[in-house]
Amino acid sequence: MMIHDYLRTLVSFVFVLGVLVTIHELGHYLAARWRGVHVEVFSLGFGPALFKWRDRTGTEWRVCPVPLGGYVRPHGFEDPEDATEEQKAAWIPGRTFHDKSVGSRAIVILAGPVFNFLLAFVLFTLLFATAGEPHVRDEVASVQSGSAAAVAGVQQGDVITRVGARDVHGVEDILGEVTGRAGVQTTVTVRRQGQDMVLPVTIGSVSDSAGAPAHGQLGVTFAVDGGKPQSLPQAVVSGAKATWNTTVRTLAGVWQILSGQHSAKEMGGPLKIAQLSGQVAQYGFASLLSFMALLSVNLGLINLFPVPLLDGGRLVFYAIEAIRGRPVSKRVQEISFQAGFAVLAGLFLFSTFNDLSGFGLFRWIASLAG
Repeated sequence: MMIHDYLRTLVSFVFVLGVLVTIHELGHYLAARWRGVHVEVFSLGFGPALFKWRDRTGTEWRVCPVPLGGYVRPHGFEDPEDATEEQKAAWIPGRTFHDKSVGSRAIVILAGPVFNFLLAFVLFTLLFATAGEPHVRDEVASVQSGSAAAVAGVQQGDVITRVGARDVHGVEDILGEVTGRAGVQTTVTVRRQGQDMVLPVTIGSVSDSAGAPAHGQLGVTFAVDGGKPQSLPQAVVSGAKATWNTTVRTLAGVWQILSGQHSAKEMGGPLKIAQLSGQVAQYGFASLLSFMALLSVNLGLINLFPVPLLDGGRLVFYAIEAIRGRPVSKRVQEISFQAGFAVLAGLFLFSTFNDLSGFGLFRWIASLAG
């Protein structure tokens, strides 16, 4: 990889993650201001501040060197029983987070993920209004030489209507049927010049990296109709649909990993995001915005998972508090936060290990040792 490729990857990664984190934290910030909570710190990134300033409301804005997240610190976020006398003396009456109703606190926490979904919607709408929405048709555009489809006799121009005994109604249905059936002997039904033909096929087996489980592949590409810019009302509707469909597909992917249909080795971490950011950026700014919309949905969903330390975990505590009429005990919260930290740290290390494995680092080390 040339130096300019590394630079493009770095700049793209910082830009993508910076925008996503800024919008997420902006949601928390604006909701806190709306609910009458003073915000002490708005930080982009972690570590010592590279530069900072204080606005008229007293909020300190920071830009820090580690671009892997950020945070908003509401005034009085700590529980009264955990606060020192010095902290209590500095509290502004009526402006502390812990004094607000459980509904107001939930709004502040929920606003971060909501803003990520809103960002995805805005980005999709902008793309559809300016570049249009490309449509992938189920018509075969090309057949890879030597692939499962080529051996079966699939030809350019065929329309795949059935895989095995299941009717398919688009590319996503075809991919869904094929991906989890590597090496399986079945049939594909194609419509060719107005006639249906049933072709025996053994679905191909492909692995993205060493040690990763194989997934099924036919070896075809599908025709794509270039999109035309849409009117703003139409782009808004298309943007909403794209955001919803992306959310559903992401949840389906998570379920497939949890249920064992896909391996957890397919999980990517920050290094994978950096790599993909650089790759997508070379196809133009529109492609990068589309990638950002996808990541923004992912970030919003991840933060809503009911894991302590994430926004979703706090929302669970607030829901219990609303039902019981009193907060969850400190002991339960402490144990939950410790468990949540362990889970998140484990996922971070595991996804980073997957990234390094996919990049071939461990194979390279093994070759040096040999």
